[in-house]
Amino acid sequence: MERLKSHRDFVTVLKCRRKVSDKDIVVHYLVCDDSSVLDDTATPARRVGLAVSKAVGHAVTRNTVKRRFRVLARRYESLLPDHCDIVMRAKPSAASADFQSLDDQVSSLFAAVSRKVAKRDRR
Repeated sequence: MERLKSHRDFVTVLKCRRKVSDKDIVVHYLVCDDSSVLDDTATPARRVGLAVSKAVGHAVTRNTVKRRFRVLARRYESLLPDHCDIVMRAKPSAASADFQSLDDQVSSLFAAVSRKVAKRDRR
């Protein structure tokens, strides 16, 4: 997966207000073929951004959570629709969650994003 790098990209995804959440993770998503937010810089790839605040823990803990999120996002990116930008936000409880729990949550959240996008496209 490519990464969301600019603040503008993060804000665009977060302003959309489409999200799914679980115990330790919130996934904000934006499908870039949305006519309401499509711009000239939209890319055809799936992109991921990570948001891990200081509430999660000190720097070592935050970096551990980010590494886990990157691995899991790569593992389950095929579940996401094409042209999708996501921001994975860690809740403070993510610091103490074991890897298997995060794995299950990311899998179910990415599948939920896919279901919601498909449901919206059918309308």
